[in-house]
Amino acid sequence: MTWIATVAYEDAKGRLKTLYDRVKGPDDNVDNIMMAHSLRPHSMEGHMHIYKYVLHHSANQVPKWFLEALGVYVSLLNGCAYCVEHHFAGLARLLGDRPQADAMRKALEAERPEDHFEGEELAAMRYARALTRAPADMHEGLVRDMREAGMDDGRILEVNQVVSYFAYANRTVLGLGVSTDGDVLGLSPGDNDDPDNWSHG
Repeated sequence: MTWIATVAYEDAKGRLKTLYDRVKGPDDNVDNIMMAHSLRPHSMEGHMHIYKYVLHHSANQVPKWFLEALGVYVSLLNGCAYCVEHHFAGLARLLGDRPQADAMRKALEAERPEDHFEGEELAAMRYARALTRAPADMHEGLVRDMREAGMDDGRILEVNQVVSYFAYANRTVLGLGVSTDGDVLGLSPGDNDDPDNWSHG
């Protein structure tokens, strides 16, 4: 599950149990990426706050399926199979169109987002690739490209935050050897109107 010790749901007590109860899915399942924080519950709490606010907040204007697609692309670029599988399953569920989701994944795996996306979505994918692959080489032109394609600055900020969040999540997973063993793929917090509702369903 991970390369470090973790606390199982049935063994959790105190603050950790409270947090597990907030993030769990069906049958008391807690995703391994969250269990990886179990020796330091405060870092799990911080992780869930940023995850919920960046990807699953009602104030976001970029469609949730596209935020998930950005996460899949960043995770592919970083070689994080755990996040690819989790978030692709969520993306496919949100789209409700498996052939379209599969075509999207094929384009992203080939690093050819232009085979599936256009306009502001393609500009955002190119920004995500640049920020993931060579962050020190970023330049304003990449932001300008999104703006000229039709994306306002608030939505550009959303794109930036999702790309940045997945850099963190990917490194949490890859650095601690987190696997999908025992996880239920594709679950995510569904109540966007309640930023404190972290339940995975």
